[in-house]
Amino acid sequence: MARPRNEERRLSILAAAEQVIASQGIGAASTAVIAKAASVSNGSLFTYFDTKTQLLNELYVALKTEMAEAALAGMPQDGGPREQVRHMWEHWARWATGNPAKRRVLAQLQVAEDVTEDSHRQAGLAAAGIAQLLERARAGGPVQDVPLGFVLTLANALAEAAIDEMIRDPGRAAANADTAFEALWRVLAGTGMPDRPETAST
Repeated sequence: MARPRNEERRLSILAAAEQVIASQGIGAASTAVIAKAASVSNGSLFTYFDTKTQLLNELYVALKTEMAEAALAGMPQDGGPREQVRHMWEHWARWATGNPAKRRVLAQLQVAEDVTEDSHRQAGLAAAGIAQLLERARAGGPVQDVPLGFVLTLANALAEAAIDEMIRDPGRAAANADTAFEALWRVLAGTGMPDRPETAST
């Protein structure tokens, strides 16, 4: 008879995997090490995750979903594209700088061979709101005809570089966040694009 599963224990195993990968890397994150960090037996771990690969994939999707939800939380629905992109960027940066271990784990899982195409697809669905926002923001801009995937890659690369600098130099974090946003907005919409379309005078 299969043993009953406890959601709290499953989450504690995911948290332990995150901790081990952040401090020691994926290569050192054996199921035995993760189970010890979660204070469960190796057999108990396999009650929740059939394989280490399944564990890594679930952790990847969970972290990408958490990051996307944080970036979009409280989005002003009546705001213009610039205001909304700014909101997304500020919340994304706040999550990343406030969760350096999660960010390190995501960076490793993003390129891990064990993370499947299906998990990348699930992560993309979780971040669909961000993709839709960037799609609206780039309308009429210099990258309007560029494949959206490439635009997302550019935005992510800019954000990651800015966040690295914000963590390295916390005294200038706010100024660097502003600079990074302006750079992102120019990539998306071009220089001098208004937040909302001007209303024609009558």
